[in-house]
Amino acid sequence: MKENADWIAFRQKLKDKKRIVVKIGSSSLQHPETGDLDYTKLDVLVRELCDMRNKGKDVVLVTSGAIAVGKKAVCLKDRCQPGESTIAEKQACAAIGQARLMMIYQKIFAEYNQVAAQILMTKNTIVDNLNRYNAHNTFSELFKLGAVPIVNENDTVATYEIEFGDNDSLSAIVAALVGADLLILLSDIDGLYTDDPRKNKDAEFIRVVEELNHELMEMGKPSTGSSVGTGGMNTKLVAAKIATSSNIDMVIANSRDIKVLHRILDGQDIGTLFVGNQNTYFDLPEFVEKMHS
Repeated sequence: MKENADWIAFRQKLKDKKRIVVKIGSSSLQHPETGDLDYTKLDVLVRELCDMRNKGKDVVLVTSGAIAVGKKAVCLKDRCQPGESTIAEKQACAAIGQARLMMIYQKIFAEYNQVAAQILMTKNTIVDNLNRYNAHNTFSELFKLGAVPIVNENDTVATYEIEFGDNDSLSAIVAALVGADLLILLSDIDGLYTDDPRKNKDAEFIRVVEELNHELMEMGKPSTGSSVGTGGMNTKLVAAKIATSSNIDMVIANSRDIKVLHRILDGQDIGTLFVGNQNTYFDLPEFVEKMHS
């Protein structure tokens, strides 16, 4: 696949981004051996986000992990494989886990003298005009106050994310809602390949995507290599569609080293960069409605 020779210029523009949404998946927050939270990664993640704030940037964190944390808390260890828990059980675990996860985030953010805020969203937050307006105002005020909004889908009342995907799409929707200029998806993959690199050794890595065409969208696989997260490449390409159509650059990068965050913002060649398209008309509420229909 042909890549634009000006990819370096695209990367350099990331240095000037002012409002950044960072999404981290469930599998990136936990030790694979036990399923318990990886506090080292959490600490590094929060430190990176606080450093962005110290540079004068607005920052939003979209986090997964509430259901997994809740399951551990109530000892559902033997029922953590996909499909083995009912929706009601997962929602109950989300209610327990979200509180625990937020408590941990609040504590770590406080260690770096940073205020964090919790926002839980559902489809109606975006589809309903008044709800969307109020949500936008809430984010705007939090930015003015210098707080870091921590966002998750409200799994205790909404089931779409539980059944069909991870927070990839949610993070792109949030990025569009708050007028972000960069979305970073941290996951257990390096970025976009021409094929699944775990199955095809000849798969080629794609540095920059300037146009998210039908061919690229077809590369999405509705699967993931993790039993913890629920989002595969398909959900990430949907997120890229939302982001780029809203004129937001998006980067998919591996969460193996959380410190890639500041390197991405330094313009380094990390992950796959999807370039925002300012010439595209995009109706966010209509898109979200179709996703959930």
